[in-house]
Amino acid sequence: MECVIDWFERRCQLQPELIAVVSGETGERWTYGDMERRFLRLAAYLQSEGVGKGDRVALLSPNDICYFDLLFACAKLGAIFVPLNWRLAISELEYILQNCRPKVVVVHPQLAEFQENAAAAYGLTEALNSPYKLMSISDLESHHKVAAPEDCPDLHIDDPLAIIYTGGTTGKPKGVVLSHRSIFWNAINTVVSWDLTSRDITPTYMPMFHTGGLNALSLPVLQAGGTVIVCKTFRAEDFVRIVNRERCTLVLLVPTMYHMLTQSDAFAEATFPTMHTFLSGGAPCPHTIYDAFASKGLAFKEGYGMTEAGPNNFYIHPSHAAKRVGSVGKSMMLNDIKISNAQGETAADEEVGEIMLRGGHLFHSYWNLPQATEEAFTDGWFHTGDLGRRDQDGYYYIMGRKKDMIITGGENVYPLEVEHLLQQHSDVVEAAVVGIPDEKWGELVTAVLVLKEGCSLDEESMKQYCKASIGKYKVPKRFVAVGELPKTAVGKIDKNRIISEIR
Repeated sequence: MECVIDWFERRCQLQPELIAVVSGETGERWTYGDMERRFLRLAAYLQSEGVGKGDRVALLSPNDICYFDLLFACAKLGAIFVPLNWRLAISELEYILQNCRPKVVVVHPQLAEFQENAAAAYGLTEALNSPYKLMSISDLESHHKVAAPEDCPDLHIDDPLAIIYTGGTTGKPKGVVLSHRSIFWNAINTVVSWDLTSRDITPTYMPMFHTGGLNALSLPVLQAGGTVIVCKTFRAEDFVRIVNRERCTLVLLVPTMYHMLTQSDAFAEATFPTMHTFLSGGAPCPHTIYDAFASKGLAFKEGYGMTEAGPNNFYIHPSHAAKRVGSVGKSMMLNDIKISNAQGETAADEEVGEIMLRGGHLFHSYWNLPQATEEAFTDGWFHTGDLGRRDQDGYYYIMGRKKDMIITGGENVYPLEVEHLLQQHSDVVEAAVVGIPDEKWGELVTAVLVLKEGCSLDEESMKQYCKASIGKYKVPKRFVAVGELPKTAVGKIDKNRIISEIR
């Protein structure tokens, strides 16, 4: 089967009466027929403003229906959609705009100060001067009167459709170019492998400027003819209310959201009669979250993904996840996975190695970084930089980032294993395990902990707790208590900062 470039337009025409998108805040509803009219009119307006094939159209917005409007308008014109992370530091946002050189920057009214006084509020004078045209969402909604664009260009499946900038802990953000092929194949692979249907309803709380908010569930559910509830802000009480009001069936949240949810009175009192899947992604999930869902008889599982690869690659049935805590499942139907050892060979079962991915869902390139693009692949296989293992039954487990592995006294320690153990301790809220350079050990296994209010750190007690469950060489030799762990702009623990601050 070849990639279908206009798949969303076809979906809209197939069943125009079905509900496609709902506002989580207001309850306003849009059918697939409404969505087709919206994105075609927007495409016509952008075309009248000079936007054409290859032009970048950037968006600065909280989660909103406009993400879908702009993505599919760009798809129609052959333009490239660039969602911007409005949480980034000023210098990072300025760098991204200068790097991708958008023809248009669209701003949501909620971020109106960006448009009204960009220079004063953000210091982006150079980035936002000509040739960039600033538009507000209200401008787009009021000005586009033509029903559809004219003379749309011929498109190829490998033409870029979106650039999503990754937030790393080192260096500048990289623009991950997703082609029409990339986005289509991730969606269809998810629909087929996860058995999505038009009866599926998902609330999108993950930021839609990230692949997790846009590609993980939102677009696959739309491809299946289901419904996406667009939600701007996560609050546990609102989540429970919206999920049950809209009769949602599956959801993807980050572990931080699940922690907030499981600690709330709303979760303790709630039932979720229509939900079949609670999925965690974006960061490793503490096993205590599994326990919280299991205690209510609810199915819970983890996923794994990255901007460059889908993000979806694995599937595990919720009923199997409870028996294999920490597993992300098996390979989905339309992509390939292998674990590569240090010699570059396929690793044996249970042997830890780098996760390698292959399939039509992989990214096209890094924007303006041909060497980095070339280095990311070996014989068509993408190097994830993540470590994993495969058990004898074909289930995969994520062991953490390759660069985070600690070598202490000649032994390999995978921080994620130790972090999971520490986060199950009754006094611990959050844990990060890092390797600190050490003359004797090479690297000293060091645990940095956020403790519950009223608790104090007892290093010897913590060491004994760890020794009861893991090998002696894995037990942290140093423990540090902190008020909070530093995070990157995308909410992941910044281990580079931790190392620099405590070494």
